[in-house]
Amino acid sequence: MFKKDTAVGQLIAAEIKRQKEGIELIPSENYVSKEVLEAMGSVLTNKYSEGYSGHRYYGGNAIVDKVENLAIKRAQRLFKTDYHINVQPYSGSPANMAVYFGLLNFGDKIMGMRLDQGGHLTHGSPVSFSGKAYNVVSYGVDRKTERLDYGKIMMLAKKERPKLIICGATAYSRTIDFEKFAKIAKAIGAVLMADISHIAGLVAAGVHPSPFDLADVVTTTTHKTLRGPRSAVIFCKEKYARAIDRAVFPGLQGGPHDHITAAKAVCFGEAARPEFRKYARQIVKNAQSLAAALADLGYRVVSGGTDNHLLLVDVRPKGINGKEAQNKLDAVGISVNKNTIPYDPLPPMVTSGIRLGTPAITSRGVVEKDMKVVAGLIDECLSGKDSAASTKKKVINFASKFPLPGTSK
Repeated sequence: MFKKDTAVGQLIAAEIKRQKEGIELIPSENYVSKEVLEAMGSVLTNKYSEGYSGHRYYGGNAIVDKVENLAIKRAQRLFKTDYHINVQPYSGSPANMAVYFGLLNFGDKIMGMRLDQGGHLTHGSPVSFSGKAYNVVSYGVDRKTERLDYGKIMMLAKKERPKLIICGATAYSRTIDFEKFAKIAKAIGAVLMADISHIAGLVAAGVHPSPFDLADVVTTTTHKTLRGPRSAVIFCKEKYARAIDRAVFPGLQGGPHDHITAAKAVCFGEAARPEFRKYARQIVKNAQSLAAALADLGYRVVSGGTDNHLLLVDVRPKGINGKEAQNKLDAVGISVNKNTIPYDPLPPMVTSGIRLGTPAITSRGVVEKDMKVVAGLIDECLSGKDSAASTKKKVINFASKFPLPGTSK
């Protein structure tokens, strides 16, 4: 590998070693297959193809058109939808931006979930373009249950009457009721956008309810639980297709990344297989096993548990904050991210909690009993029951039992 550029080759080799020897618990990360990696590294990266299939601004796109059409057809089959599909967005944030640019005017009112209670930056955070370009009304979770209160969301929507409502989250561990969101949007005549970036793989596998036929627009990244390349897709009802397509290109992007489009097609094909449905079910089982084990060890799991691939853990009962927990775990080879919890008294760069997820570790073949071991290693590290060096050896020993997908290592 990289015989001429040994500096880059050595760094990639070091990252393979880090991934192989560590325990990956960041819920937005996953391991892709060898086929997805090969598509991303293919000669399709050489091509420029501004425009859409059959309507390009450059010549030589006959094969690229077939690649893009294949990705679209596979996405339709996977999610069992006849929605219009745009597979060109570079990633999740530009995909959401394209929806807003296509369907709204600057200054229009939108309503999304608060960042510090589980929402995403692009759902209206004041530090994001979404919070700067639009008039934002935010909803959160109930202080006591730490779950969405759809009655309160309905009242807020009727009071504020946003033009677009965003449902979906990046740090919410419970099932999202798309039917209730659809009723809220219908009650005020708002466009409903479901951002399923975190749960797309669970939706595709039937492990989480689907927003299709309920939401007007559905956006998703193609990594995370979907286990594909770092990119995104937009689905929408036909009446919004032209506006959103024009917002993607030429509004926000130039030529699509054709090698990534091919990798999306591979990903959608893989996710349509029976073994992927088994994998998605195991993701949830593993998350629930981890949540229960950590609760037994004295940690407070936000909302009392999880219905999906992630959980938020309040680490303050152990006398530390989220930043300290993240750093300690990182030192022993366990990757998590510090994360605010609902109504967090600590600032976002410190936090009271950590966010844990099971998509990546499940891809390595881990099951429920193994998650109890993982919980024990987390507690051993955070509670100082053994030295960091000793715990790291245990982490490497544990990880070595499970192959790293996509590599021969």
